[in-house]
Amino acid sequence: MSWLALWLLAIAVMDLVRPVVGGRRELAPAFGAGVLVVLTALTGMIGVADILVLAASLAPMAGWWWFSERAQGSRGRDHLLALGSLGGGGLLLLALSGWAGLPGGALGTWLGWADLPLLGGPMSPERMRFVLLVAALLLANLATGNIVVRLVLVAIGALRPGARVGTQPADRLKGGRLLGPMERLLILGLGLAGQLTAAGLVIGAKGLIRFPELQSRAKDGTAIDGLGIDEMTEYFLIGSFVSWLLALGSLALLH
Repeated sequence: MSWLALWLLAIAVMDLVRPVVGGRRELAPAFGAGVLVVLTALTGMIGVADILVLAASLAPMAGWWWFSERAQGSRGRDHLLALGSLGGGGLLLLALSGWAGLPGGALGTWLGWADLPLLGGPMSPERMRFVLLVAALLLANLATGNIVVRLVLVAIGALRPGARVGTQPADRLKGGRLLGPMERLLILGLGLAGQLTAAGLVIGAKGLIRFPELQSRAKDGTAIDGLGIDEMTEYFLIGSFVSWLLALGSLALLH
């Protein structure tokens, strides 16, 4: 799991800085690669297998960035290639994880010394691996999670890349890019705390929040700018289910 954690951390940071770099978006993958190199050194994972596999993992990371960027403006196969790069890279690292070295290094020593809340005490390799994976999944459920949801919606036709403003379901159901990360983090946090029932309440609460808005559109019975209630409902349901699956899948990796 150590390789997967480091790789996801690098991808999550890369996706978080994408909006920050503006027009120079090619800086994002360079930043992600730099984060992966630094984390590899700080965790002391400098064995031959560690270096070879993590260096090879830069290829699916670059594929995720390249194809997900291209998918924002077209309906081709770029969205599928992006999802394949992310999923395939993660599965490959997970399959090879038995060869990974034991994490620790300077970062593990500092975490044990700093006595941070929830992390105090000696940092064994197993505990270090868990901490890295939790940090990776928390960050990945922010920007990376939003990109995954959007690409799935493009793949099924619920979003139309390049469409003019006002003709997308996202233009009518506001706040999805903010609510999505919030609900994923809540589900993940509650799941880690063993409060799965409370996580279910979070899922139900989203439906209650959106239901009046969708119901009002249904009562109107008319489309706005060519956008009907069926499209909006599909956008909401598919987007929500993908978002929930990302959070639940993250919990499954941690247990």
